[in-house]
Formats: sequence, C-alpha cells, structure tokens
Amino acid sequence: MITNKKPRSSDTDSNYMRDDRTEMSEDDDRSPPSDSIANGSCPTRTCTPGSGSGSGSGSSSIPEYSAPYPDRVLENVLENVLWFLTSRKDRNAASLVCRSWYRVEAMTRSDLFIGNCYAVSPERATSRFTRVRSVTLKGKPRFADFNLMPPNWGAHFAPWVSATAKAYPWLEKIHLKRMSVTDDDLALLAESFSGFKELVLVCCDGFGTSGLAAVASKCRQLKVLDLIESEVSDDEVDWIMCFPDTETCLESLIFDCVECLVDFDALERLVVRSPSLKKLRLNRFVSIGQLYRLMVRAPQLTHLGTGSFSPSEDVAQGELELDYVSAFAACKSLVCLSGFREIVPDCLPAIYPICANLTSLNFSYANISAEQLKPIISNCHKLQTFWVLDSICDEGLQAVATTCKELRELRVFPFDPREDIEGPVSEVGLQAISEGCRKLQSILYFCQRMTNAAVIAMSKNCPDLVVFRLCIMGRQRPDHVTGEPMDEGFGAIVMNCKKLTRLAVSGLLTDTAFAYIGKYGKIVRTLSVAFAGDSDMGLKYVLEGCPRLQKLEIRDSPFGDTALLSGLHHYYNMRFLWMSACRLSHQGCQQIAQALPHLVVEVIKHEDTVHTDDYADTLYMYRSLAGRRHDVPKFVSIL
Repeated sequence: MITNKKPRSSDTDSNYMRDDRTEMSEDDDRSPPSDSIANGSCPTRTCTPGSGSGSGSGSSSIPEYSAPYPDRVLENVLENVLWFLTSRKDRNAASLVCRSWYRVEAMTRSDLFIGNCYAVSPERATSRFTRVRSVTLKGKPRFADFNLMPPNWGAHFAPWVSATAKAYPWLEKIHLKRMSVTDDDLALLAESFSGFKELVLVCCDGFGTSGLAAVASKCRQLKVLDLIESEVSDDEVDWIMCFPDTETCLESLIFDCVECLVDFDALERLVVRSPSLKKLRLNRFVSIGQLYRLMVRAPQLTHLGTGSFSPSEDVAQGELELDYVSAFAACKSLVCLSGFREIVPDCLPAIYPICANLTSLNFSYANISAEQLKPIISNCHKLQTFWVLDSICDEGLQAVATTCKELRELRVFPFDPREDIEGPVSEVGLQAISEGCRKLQSILYFCQRMTNAAVIAMSKNCPDLVVFRLCIMGRQRPDHVTGEPMDEGFGAIVMNCKKLTRLAVSGLLTDTAFAYIGKYGKIVRTLSVAFAGDSDMGLKYVLEGCPRLQKLEIRDSPFGDTALLSGLHHYYNMRFLWMSACRLSHQGCQQIAQALPHLVVEVIKHEDTVHTDDYADTLYMYRSLAGRRHDVPKFVSIL
C-alpha cells in the first residue's frame, strides 16, 4: 500500500476527501508551484549562448514590441511599469483599466496561466498574448482524483501544444496539472521549442517513457523535469539514458511517481554531469544503497526524495555496511526531505544529522510509529511543512506540537481509509497542534472522530489559517463526545480565521454550518463539501453569502434544483461548480443552461451507477470564452 503512487485509496465509495500529494496551489495567486526553483536560489548556468534571453534574431526570438499608438512616450512608460507586475490578479485588474492598458498588458505578459483548459481556446489565448515564455494549464477538476470522473473525459494537451508551438517557438516553461498528455505531444514539445527549460507534469496521464525520452534527448537546455503524481506507462524505453552525454543544465529532476525501473548507472552518470542539480526525487526502485551513491556524488542537493529507503532485494553485504549517517551529514544544504516509499525503520537514524536544517519533511508514504518519529521530530525546530501518515497517532502529533513552533503547513493522511475502524488520530492530536503550532496557515487532517471543542480551539489558537480541510471519515459523524453536529466547530473556523480562502467540511453538518459559512466566509474561494447538509437552504446560504467563491465541489449531499438555481447571479464569476450524487434533475440543469448561455453545463453519466430519469449523475459547470468544446465523449451531454 505504501508503494502506491496515488494517495491512500481510489475506491469511489470512500467518503473521505483524499488529497493528492501535489504542490501546485489550487488557490493562491503565485505563478509558479511552491516546489519550483526560486529565482536566485542557486547560481544560474548558461549552457548555450543565446538560450532564449529574448535578444537576437531567428525564429526562436521574441518579437520586439512597438507601441502603435500616437503617444509613444506614455505607452513606453506604461510598458515599463507593467513589467513589474507579477501577480496574475494585479495584471488582470490592469488589463481592465482601458483599451490601451488591455493591449499593453497583453504584450508584456510573459507568464500565461489558464485555470481551466476549456475556459478559452488555444488560438484565442495565443493571439492575445504574443510574448509568452511560460504556460501553466489545468485540466480536469480536483474530484477527478477520487475516480469521480470517467476515464477519457478530456483535458487534452494536444491542441495547446500545437498552438503554442506555432505561436511561441521561444517558449521555455510548461506546467500542466490533470491534463491528458500523449507521447506525441511530448515529442512535438521537444521538437518545437529550441530553448525549452522546464516541464512540470502534475497528476497527468496518457504518456509513457518514450515521451520522456524525447524530452530528455532533444531539450538540451532542460533545467527542470518534474513528474508529480502522474501516471507514466512503461514503454520499455530507458528515458534516463537519453539525456545528453555532455554536462547538463538540470536543476530539478523528480520522478518518484514513475512505476518502472531506470538504469541506475545511467542515473548516476546523469547526476555527476549535472553540477547544478538541487532537487532530486527518486522512485521506489532506487534502494538505499543506490541512494548513498547518489548523495556522495551530489552533496549540493537541497531537496531529496529518498526512493524506497530500504535495501535492494538482492542486497549485498557492502550495502549494509555503508555509512549512511555520514552521507546525510555531508549534505549540508539539504532542507527538504521526502520519499520513504518502502521504508525500513531501522534505517531512519541515518537522517538524524540533517533534521536541524529541515524546513520540509514528507512522511506521507512512511508507515512509522510515534516512537520512531520522536527522535527525528525532536530536532526539527525549523520545520515549516510536514506531511505524515496517521500511523504516528495522537502521540506523534503531540511530539510535533512540542518541537515545531515554526510549522506553517500540516497534512495528516490515513494509512487505512476504511470507515469502520477506530482510527489512530483524533481531536487530541488536532488540539495539541493548535496549542503548539500557532503559526499554522494550512492544515489537511484525516480522522475518524472529532469534537467541536477541538476545532473551536484551533480557530482561536491559529487565527492565521488560510486553508482548513478537516476530513472526518465515515458518513455524517457527529461530535463523538456530545453527539451534536459539527456546526459550531466549522462556524468558529470561518468566524475567527479572517484569512481563510480554502475550506473542506465533513462530518454531521446541518444547514446551520452553511449559514455560518455564508455569513462569515467572505473571502473563501474554494469550498469542498462531502456527505453534508440538510436541505437546499444550506447551499443557498453559501451561494448568496460568499462573493469571492471561485471553486465549489460537492458530492453525495442533499442539494437539488432550488439550491442550484439560487446561484444564478454568481456562476459567471466562478471558475467551476461540481456536483455529483446530489439531487439535481435534468430539468434543473437545463434551466441553468438556458439562463446562462455563456456557461458550459456538462452532465456526466457514469457506467457504474443505475441510471434513472430522476437525477443527473454529475453536473460540471464552468465559464468559458470558447463555448462548447469539440472533444465531447459519449457519456457527456452539454446542455
């Protein structure tokens, strides 16, 4: 189970809200994902002269901008000012000032972010933004991670890579999330962008090792190749061997999700040829002995994914005798540690020397106990991000609370996601974290039982919370001490946490909880609801009370047509609405489509459900400038 590259369970009947282990933000306004390399974090190496700096001639150079307006001075000043705007929100606001600002903003935008690949056509995007160097695309909605969306729904990268290949031959970066990518797409990418430097694929599928081989062999200036929670097929092509034999520009190589062997000797040679490599995350086929060899070769690493963190099956005596402690101690720049896919707890003492420097630690695949965690966490005074399995129990969380006073993000995943078990973490662990980690800004917490008192305590102790996701596994579970609904706990979160933008609710909730969200959640942008609510009034409170709501995802809740129609005033301002296994009629969905003709209303049928004429299986609704998409599968009806 620990070796599964997807989070704990893919069972569509599971009622908890599993979270993918990704770091590309769903909500914030930062252009790069949090795991990408920050400018200035390490020396920049120039591998080839004229590697896409924007100067010079040739088909891969960005065309110079010439203001076609009478007052050239004002236009030039405006252009120089807009170059300093990096926030998408600020740039979008600037583009709405007037027609001139709209045009100049488009000409100066180098980073293109598309939150929904169907929201605009590739042709429209590339014709407006003509000097783009970096493209970020998101495809399927997040609930696709829970097998709530049938395979082959769409979100194809093909039209986008084709359009960008023609419009941006100088393109340097592509970040994709939940997109369907083929080997042909990757081959076209590798052939089209001569100065290409960065490819990040998060939760993507459809491609294999042959596509990776094309990127490795042809993108000679590649700095970043990050494969995160993506499904990669084994084409029996060893893509690691396809990197150039000369010194590379690689700064980040992440392939911990790739479920096939790589040629380790080729990997070791690649690491040696990559002196700028700072981030390396290995898959489960790399043993701890092989990890040792790589660490000796690359002591400059700042981010390390350990692979299996266990000896190989045919372990040699020499592998058992290696000095792993010294190897870790030599990596003095290491601040981020993850991996541990098939961990042998006896190997854990090897990481003790680096604990004091760690700011990020990911144990979300490591089935370890509280006793095994304590000697590690007791030295992690600088830790800001911590992901872990609930196998550490409340006792382990209490140890975290005692030491990690700088903690900003905590995610606690379930080792066993079944509903009918006691569960090793509870309100005790949550309360300890709230009392000990008062700088906490983001929490994802899976548990089997919870109390309002513990959630209220967190709202008071951690007022800087931006993200609060409490996933009580088991349908409609109340406060396990009082037997009351969890309304007051979630109400306290939206009342006391003034910076909250993302909220996931679960447990026994009545319409009162949603009334609290509508009244106090004025800056909430993303709301996830599972197995909750009494009536249509609950959703109505949210849609009428949360003016900044962008993403609303609901499953297995008693909301129907009346609730759906109450949001007519707001849907054009939202990125999407997802409702599955609710009480929406086909007629209600049709009413929305007729009332809002510029909204795309998709009704999705599922093969594993009993179809009736009463309710729609899934409603997925999103705003789009492109209108109805052209790659609609048979199980999707666009109204």
